[in-house]
Amino acid sequence: MKSKLKTNYMAATVMLVAAGSMFGTVAYAQEMGESTEMQMDQEIERSKILTDTGFFGVFATYKLNSDYYQKGSAERRGAVDEVLSVVEDHMDNVLVDAYLTRGLSAKSDYMLRVHAYDLQTAQDFMNDFSNTRFGMHSEVTENLTGITKSLNYITKEESSDLNAALTSTSYSGEEPRYSIVVPVKKSAEWWNMSEEERLEEMETHTEPTLAYLPNVKRKLYHSTGLADTDFITYFETNDLEAFNNLMLSLAQVPENLHHDRWGDPTILSTIQPIGNVVETLSAVK
Repeated sequence: MKSKLKTNYMAATVMLVAAGSMFGTVAYAQEMGESTEMQMDQEIERSKILTDTGFFGVFATYKLNSDYYQKGSAERRGAVDEVLSVVEDHMDNVLVDAYLTRGLSAKSDYMLRVHAYDLQTAQDFMNDFSNTRFGMHSEVTENLTGITKSLNYITKEESSDLNAALTSTSYSGEEPRYSIVVPVKKSAEWWNMSEEERLEEMETHTEPTLAYLPNVKRKLYHSTGLADTDFITYFETNDLEAFNNLMLSLAQVPENLHHDRWGDPTILSTIQPIGNVVETLSAVK
């Protein structure tokens, strides 16, 4: 049963990673997709939830305790199967993506990104995951929650030319191997600006990002009141030099003066099926 479970799950995760190209290509401070009516109990369909608005994203990074490696290889092998079983139990209600941060981060070994139409559904998965042997030996080092919303600034009505430039260019690079998460918190001054002033700032912000649309996928989660930040900006790329240049271009626009937090932490990882991540960290194959 466990062997069949793992085979089925690994096949599914390969399809999920391949489906990552469904991400949109708008600038980091914009939302992706078209508005749809949220249905709390609907089954998860990757291509749909990643283009919907009104769904939740939970980002959690973990550090694996060293005493986990005192367990025998058979017990660690069982811990891997236990995680896969929990993921399968919840796969109709949540979308789980996994990332290996070990070697790229001093504070964490892996990250989970969990999508759900109902936040409690995501919480239920997180609790069940934490109760696995692997989860019990993992310390949470960062936890961020956000929700997807409709476009705020660069819309067809408010900024038609930029909107057309954004929507007419899609990612054309190789399948992304890396993800980067950058939390952003805006200043009180920003929120007290008029809509017209913020629109002007965001237009200036968006223009230099256009050149990087073919190289970097990006997605925005709104998190004011849900986490100690205002936005969770999520990127995927296979070209880290292009991403570095994108960040440099964003650092040089006036809108950057209105950040109280940009990163801290910046979470860099490789995108991998959850089975690969847990097996790698469990030192079993």
